[in-house]
Amino acid sequence: MLSTDNKSYIDRGAKMMVRHLALLVFLLVASTKLCAQEADRLKLRVLTYNIHHGQGTDGRLDLERIAQVISDTRPDVVALQEVDRNTNRSGGIDQAAKLGELTGLNHAFGTAMQYSGGQYGEAILTRFEIQEAKTYRLPFRSKQEPRCALAAEINAGGGLPPILIVGTHLCHQSEESRIEQSERINRLFASVKNEVILAGDLNARPGSKPMKVLLDEHWVDAIAPMSRIDYVLFRSSSPWKVAEVQIIDNRIASDHRPVLAVLEWSGG
Repeated sequence: MLSTDNKSYIDRGAKMMVRHLALLVFLLVASTKLCAQEADRLKLRVLTYNIHHGQGTDGRLDLERIAQVISDTRPDVVALQEVDRNTNRSGGIDQAAKLGELTGLNHAFGTAMQYSGGQYGEAILTRFEIQEAKTYRLPFRSKQEPRCALAAEINAGGGLPPILIVGTHLCHQSEESRIEQSERINRLFASVKNEVILAGDLNARPGSKPMKVLLDEHWVDAIAPMSRIDYVLFRSSSPWKVAEVQIIDNRIASDHRPVLAVLEWSGG
């Protein structure tokens, strides 16, 4: 039979072992959470969305519905196409500013053309501060819609490099114009030192000549080949890896479905 002193010693040892095990479990859980947070910190959620000036396939113009679709994807960066600013058809609303307000994201707008008493073009939304935004005109031909590329410089921090987000919407009327616009984009951003991500409605199917101009020269498609015209591209020299891709299944808010690419930074 154990003496009282021996029982007390064993009890103390058991309690100490339980405390040590509890501490070990806590440290393992904390370490796992830190690793997950570190992995998330090096990811960038990029959404591209042609919003059809907020008009859905049901004929309703509803920016709150568009904003909800955007917010549900928890994006870091959003490239928007077919955005109105102060046009008569959209009730004189600055849609980029309104969507920024509804989603809590910073915004920039790039004018492609004057339209319906206001402007029409591209917008970028982001949870990061926009350091600088610039609009570049793209070549187009007579009787075609003017096109542009909107470039916004962001500093994401947290281990990610400075990034230039470029949103664009290429010509839907002519493959020749899409090729010329793609070549112009290549020239514009080939020598940029920052990382560059290009997103938008390119009006070109995978394997088409305009996509070959982009992919053969500078870019990688973040989305597996499938029949589509909306893209997220990054430069072929960049150490981004594609962690996740989603085609958001909302066919009502706009005539396009948004495309989400989650990119993971593997650079130093």
